[in-house]
Amino acid sequence: MNKPRAAGRTVGGLRPLALQGPAVTLLFLWMIVPLAMTVWFSFQRYNLLMPGMTGFAGLENYEYLFTDPALWTAMLNTLLLVGWVLVITVVGGTLLAVLFQQDFFGRGIARVLVISPFFVMPTVSALVWKNLMMHPANGVLAWLAGVFGAEPVDWFSSLPMTSIVIIVAWQWLPFALLILLTAMQSLDDDQVEAARMDGAGPVAIFFFITLPHLKRAISVVIMIEMIFLLTVFAEIFVTTSGGPGLATTNLAYLIYIRALLDFDVGMASAGGVVAIILANIVAIFLVRMVAKNLDE
Repeated sequence: MNKPRAAGRTVGGLRPLALQGPAVTLLFLWMIVPLAMTVWFSFQRYNLLMPGMTGFAGLENYEYLFTDPALWTAMLNTLLLVGWVLVITVVGGTLLAVLFQQDFFGRGIARVLVISPFFVMPTVSALVWKNLMMHPANGVLAWLAGVFGAEPVDWFSSLPMTSIVIIVAWQWLPFALLILLTAMQSLDDDQVEAARMDGAGPVAIFFFITLPHLKRAISVVIMIEMIFLLTVFAEIFVTTSGGPGLATTNLAYLIYIRALLDFDVGMASAGGVVAIILANIVAIFLVRMVAKNLDE
């Protein structure tokens, strides 16, 4: 008579925790060590230009940080960048998903082309937009302005934040389209056909059938994009370097300025802690929103 295997044990006689332990420990250390060092340095006087000034600073770094007008400008720029990119990508991605769901000649090639910008590295896409598209003398947009008899626009001087929003939205729009187009595949064609037979037009079908069906996918797009958009850096570094002034300086770029331009590790670490707290607040809110939509 076979002896029953103990509950919670694997075939080899090891508990699942023993198998998961090394991986979980490695991931925990990978996360906790940088976080602990960032928190530690945020309470220290640590400026590479003044090596003799060291020691415990208490809340001094946070006091200087929160009384620095650049912090609030950077946080406002971060919110503006994230908000506008989300609006453009979600609205544009939804409309493009509906369009590419239709049958037309060359649909497969068009889908590949419209999704391809997402696979371009941020640095490369920023350079393409800076030197090929938005250059005030030799750019494509300057040429188009000349064709219509208008004055070319120096985008990065006159409209710096708008330029960054366009570049980042161009890169993230294919991601939103990919998720939403995948969700469109599960839309019941019989339901749409029944609505058409009842006299519903394209607009009514979009707002009462398609859009509710895409609600969960839109929530996922917003959650993933917002987490990554809080850390936009390469596009700003390559094109405007946070300027003119602080016009395009977001929180990530402000931390870079404090750490690698001002060499103030303590202040930069305090900014990093603020960014971590902000990211976790946003993540908690978004995860709850997505979980609510999944429950519904």
